[in-house]
Amino acid sequence: MIIDKDNENPLSTELIANHLYGTSYISLETALAYCGMIPERVYTIRSMTTKRAKNFTTPLGNFEYKTVSSDYFSIGLRQEIIENRYAFLIATPTKAVCDMIVTTPNMRLQSVRAMQTYLLEDLRIDLEAIKNLDKSIVERCVEAGKKKGELKWLKKYY
Repeated sequence: MIIDKDNENPLSTELIANHLYGTSYISLETALAYCGMIPERVYTIRSMTTKRAKNFTTPLGNFEYKTVSSDYFSIGLRQEIIENRYAFLIATPTKAVCDMIVTTPNMRLQSVRAMQTYLLEDLRIDLEAIKNLDKSIVERCVEAGKKKGELKWLKKYY
């Protein structure tokens, strides 16, 4: 969130991301950091869209958009409402993890152990948070998305 210096109202970079290049939803490291699943601070607002991949550099920040199919797009989303003032679309934690797997190029996870290493060491996701992932969302992502094998290892991991 950024404070507008002219009228001191908070500006939601998440809401801006949804409108800057729509239809889109917040995901990847941005969603994982937003829900407290990873310890890192994220400086680029990363989103998913059914349009072409695109990047924007603005005075309010950097915005990056990755492409997914329309069948895959609508799985595992929620609307986040802040102080009854504004709302934006964001991936559930499970969908954000699936998006990380689906959009990371040249990633080949071929075992439960490789998935564990990816989640705990590469993404640094909290082990307790992994236990709360929603298998039904992973199953729907397997049916609709790419990297079905890797997503199946995610489902088997927890």
